[in-house]
Amino acid sequence: MKVFLVAGEASGDRLGGALMSGLKMLATPRFFGVGGSMMQAQGLDSLFAMDDLSVMGLAEVLPRYLHLRRRLAQTVAAVLETAPDVLVTIDSPDFGLRVARQVRAANPAIRTVHYVAPSVWAWRAGRAARMAQYVDQVLALLPFEPPLMEAAGMACDFVGHPVVAEPHPDAAEVAAFRARHGIGDAPLLLVLPGSRRGEVTRLAPIFGAAIRRVLDARPEARLVLPTTAAMVPLVREAVAGWPAQPLILSPDDPDHAAEKARAFHAADLALAASGTVSLELAHARTPMVIAYDMAPLSRAILSRLIRVDTLTLVNLVSETRAVPEFIGRACRPEAIAPALLEVMARPGAQEAAMEATMQRLGEGGEAPGLRAARAVLAGC
Repeated sequence: MKVFLVAGEASGDRLGGALMSGLKMLATPRFFGVGGSMMQAQGLDSLFAMDDLSVMGLAEVLPRYLHLRRRLAQTVAAVLETAPDVLVTIDSPDFGLRVARQVRAANPAIRTVHYVAPSVWAWRAGRAARMAQYVDQVLALLPFEPPLMEAAGMACDFVGHPVVAEPHPDAAEVAAFRARHGIGDAPLLLVLPGSRRGEVTRLAPIFGAAIRRVLDARPEARLVLPTTAAMVPLVREAVAGWPAQPLILSPDDPDHAAEKARAFHAADLALAASGTVSLELAHARTPMVIAYDMAPLSRAILSRLIRVDTLTLVNLVSETRAVPEFIGRACRPEAIAPALLEVMARPGAQEAAMEATMQRLGEGGEAPGLRAARAVLAGC
């Protein structure tokens, strides 16, 4: 069985790696496509570096438009040459769905699956109907998505969110993390300004100013900031002017993944960019404040398209508004800081929402990668 996979960023690489592992448990596939280290560890020889596709936001994409078009043409040509039994595009819809559309036009016999339903519940609802012209099946991470995809004419399976399969460090590991880094019993603020260059550049000054206000009220608080290998130099530069220097968890540490998990569980609260990280925090049962801003052009366009009153996934899945969020023009230090202090004062206020979120995403059930593999094979 030939499977061609296309992932464009780290979250897609994780999904792709788990899907490939599941497929190998159930069948004897050969893998082709584009992916990162996790997919390569499962046997993928990536067509080119996945980082070439890790661009987000209209203003950020424009300078790299011609390069992305070349990568698109290269990927489509490789799919057609491979003639796989199934093409799986993973997240990154702006790239992956273009691949699927062009492949369908050139060879309608190739089955197409898109892993991660586009957020049609949030904006651009018409995408589902357009997808149905060239996507046969969708693998959804959120339980409320299948009816939206099916109404547009595609098969859709809720396969669970990968966060529920992540292991929890035990209490001794968490205590050892605090002791090792000299944190002791001090309040620990986990700071997560995003994994992309544009996000870190834009959010770090805002987060730093908010943290300054928090430290004025709680000077004993400590900071921890996990980041990616590519972002370490930029993060160090971005936090140089902060009122307290965070403990930066670098991927240079061979125990980085476990250390990051310990940090999530050791933290008393988190200030995080909007995105799936809110689900990671809910998995760790760490209360949070979500804040996000984007380039002015992207903000101006997207603010007119958003169809929901919250972008925080914990709020959406739990059907609450327990997590404070500050998006776009609301992403200001003077608004964020009081919310952080309120969460510190009432740490249990988000507990029920986080529990409901994890239960609805499949915590305690079959691993999402294996469920996704079963869905892909059932469609073939």
